[in-house]
Amino acid sequence: MKNFTHINENGQATMVDVSEKQASLRTAVARSTVVMPEDIIEQLILDNLNTKKGAVFQTAIIAGVMAAKKTGELIPLCHPLGLDSCKINIHINEQKEIIIDCATTIHAKTGIEIEALMGASIAALTIYDMCKALSKDIVVKETKLIEKTGGKHDFKRA
Repeated sequence: MKNFTHINENGQATMVDVSEKQASLRTAVARSTVVMPEDIIEQLILDNLNTKKGAVFQTAIIAGVMAAKKTGELIPLCHPLGLDSCKINIHINEQKEIIIDCATTIHAKTGIEIEALMGASIAALTIYDMCKALSKDIVVKETKLIEKTGGKHDFKRA
């Protein structure tokens, strides 16, 4: 049976000890999906993704990268990491959903999937914030890990 990594033998919360681990290349990709009324999507496309608050997708990208860099400050027991790379790509798919992919890379003793998840999540929330004046019918549908490499186990969502 697997154990929770952030709970010690006494049942107390603890940061995972990575001092004995070897540093390796770690990557992660996370995705958030935002759904909003089609007329807002069309307006975003027509206005070249600009609002009175600024360029929606560009602002979301900056917010997502900033959030990924601050993950260790925001998630308890998460190691503070200096990312080697954080890239966010945002596009509108055929179903008129906004797809946000956050890819992170580091050479370290611990993984960076939480940083990728944080980056995608905050980019999604930034899009919500910038578009909420047009409609409250905006849904951050899901955030999920797509893949990770490095460490004990690689993962790739089917």
